[in-house]
Amino acid sequence: MIQIIADLNQKDYNSRNPFCPEAKVAQCDSLLKLPGRENDFYLLNTKAKLLLETGDEKQAVAIYEKMVTGADSSKGDLFEPDMGLAFMRLGERANCMLNHNRMSCIYPIRDNAIHVNQTGSRNAIAIYERILKKHPADLESRWMLNIAYMTLGNYPDSVPKPFLIPGLNQAGTAKIKPFTDMAADAGIKLTGRAGGAIADDFNNDGYLDIVTSGTELDDHMHYFQNNLDGTFTDKSETSGLLKFTGGLNIQQTDYNNDGKMDIFVLRGAWKKNGFGDQPASLLRNNGDGTFTDVTIPAGLLFYHPTQAAVWADFNNDGWLDVFVGTEGFNNGDSVNIHRSMLYMNNHDGTFTEVGLRSHCDIMSYVKGVTSADFNHDGWPDIFISTMDGRKYLLKNKGTSGNIPDFEDVTKQSGILANTNSTFTTWFFDYNNDGWQDILIADYKFEAPLGYYSAAEALGKPVPGAGNIYLYKNNHNGTFTEVSKQTGLDKVVFSMGANFGDIDNDGFPDLYFGTGNPDFGSLIPNKMFRNVEGERFEDITSISRTGNLQKGHGVAFADFRNRGLQDIFIEMGGAYAGDAYTSALYVNPGQNDNNWISIKAEGIKCNKAGIGSQLKITFIDNGVKRSVYREINSGGSFGSSPIQAEIGVGHAGIIDELEITWAGSRTVQRFHNLKVNQFYRITEGNGTVIPVQLKKLNYHSMAGMSMAMKM
Repeated sequence: MIQIIADLNQKDYNSRNPFCPEAKVAQCDSLLKLPGRENDFYLLNTKAKLLLETGDEKQAVAIYEKMVTGADSSKGDLFEPDMGLAFMRLGERANCMLNHNRMSCIYPIRDNAIHVNQTGSRNAIAIYERILKKHPADLESRWMLNIAYMTLGNYPDSVPKPFLIPGLNQAGTAKIKPFTDMAADAGIKLTGRAGGAIADDFNNDGYLDIVTSGTELDDHMHYFQNNLDGTFTDKSETSGLLKFTGGLNIQQTDYNNDGKMDIFVLRGAWKKNGFGDQPASLLRNNGDGTFTDVTIPAGLLFYHPTQAAVWADFNNDGWLDVFVGTEGFNNGDSVNIHRSMLYMNNHDGTFTEVGLRSHCDIMSYVKGVTSADFNHDGWPDIFISTMDGRKYLLKNKGTSGNIPDFEDVTKQSGILANTNSTFTTWFFDYNNDGWQDILIADYKFEAPLGYYSAAEALGKPVPGAGNIYLYKNNHNGTFTEVSKQTGLDKVVFSMGANFGDIDNDGFPDLYFGTGNPDFGSLIPNKMFRNVEGERFEDITSISRTGNLQKGHGVAFADFRNRGLQDIFIEMGGAYAGDAYTSALYVNPGQNDNNWISIKAEGIKCNKAGIGSQLKITFIDNGVKRSVYREINSGGSFGSSPIQAEIGVGHAGIIDELEITWAGSRTVQRFHNLKVNQFYRITEGNGTVIPVQLKKLNYHSMAGMSMAMKM
């Protein structure tokens, strides 16, 4: 597999590859050497934009400055927006990257995030003001101008009133304590492009580790092992993961039921012209700190572009299968034949593909897949989100000859109405009524995302662009869209996202990594707090998690064993020039709410317990209530731990814990459990086992340095 990837990486260096600006720069250089083309205005502008993608902002700026004074300077109107963006990126490189600190690029920008080297932003301001004087309706330039002033600490006072977007520095009224990025303090020093992230226990010591990937075939995977003292050690090389490259998404699974978390790597997403025809990788956890690629012997070798897959026991036989959504399309002008696949587990380390026989081999530009038993019939179903406007809810009707049979029930479910391009998606029970709801993130855009953010902030209509759609389960096989009623009709443009419970009230909160490949898409990542299952409030600013750089894989996890979910996000965009430092947002604790954590081990069920359903019942402030969770890794493009981390409000004791085991459908109930405790449950065993784990702290590197000096 390593040789296959290496060969494909060589093939990727091609100017026809949409994600290889390096080859395109070389092509520009060749053309610029031709007689009479040395000062070709359009060719120089193209090269400068490509240089931004490669991360060479200085050379890009130098080209634009030469163009300003050149013979074609009269055409400046055409390249001024690109020049302004080049200076913005130059400022980010000098401040947010080369002098990175825990507040860098956190929106709204203030305090230590204010640029020390102000050359880039000051030049950008001059350019954007020139643009806006000529084109006052240019919302993209207006957004960038306000952000540039913010990086200098001069927002809003110094922004010319005609161009001001008011209120960008308002934190809101939510009572949320701010998170702090402590990735570097914890020893997680990672700068990369968009990719996947997994938080889970890979060495079975009870403590959570982190694995990441990057989109390109020269982006190496990384493994950060928990040291049990509030720090992580980079074990990428010794684990063998460093030699594996590529993967816009990664997921954990226990495909062979040996009790050790394996890794599934998905490659080739977004790439057309044949460059996305890349294999996935199944990496077996050897149990000794190393991983082995078993893709070929497992029968999982395919060449299809994908970043979307979901592991579930689709035939209820106690072994995890995998559905893979691929990026196929037929728009009349071009055809890309890639059908989605369903691989059934053969119980011997191998898989058999049955998509056609199972009636789930859809051909669409799939960007997200998720699975849950939405209709409570005991069979895991599939929901599919696509960029071509179609959505698919596939109901699992049970098996025939141990092969599941799916029926497309999208139309009758009520989900078909919205036909925009969509991306991030998941099943979850947002209102704790015991039925799985569906979240879908719109990804339709016709302009850089700054345009939409400015329009929203100014109260201008933003029809169907980058919104979140929430579909409430009606308990009868149908869904009702409740986005507006719940306050989720906001501009987000999610690339990676997940859900967790930051305040332990039992209702899942949302965090979205935002962006797209366009370099003008400098918008904050977004966080929404779930208010008692009735509405969501935007807490991006007050939580201090709104990084302006592009975000992808997201994991909510109690890394410190304190009952508080922190958030790890793998940061970065599609190009080398969009690489950024990943963040670990540490939750300070929002209140005195209680929690429990459940690690489930299947016997007849798959070993990891994936797909099993939990119902936790307790008295909270005198009111009897229940919290429902399905055991899985959470959302799209980021994997939270398989263990269930559940907030229970002010409950002093858990009256009943009910688990319905996936596959076997066996129901077990346990009573009078203590709160603020880790538990292990084994299928068929009538005793819940408390697990004792050390509480960990992250120590500020700045504070430690000061202590050493004293």
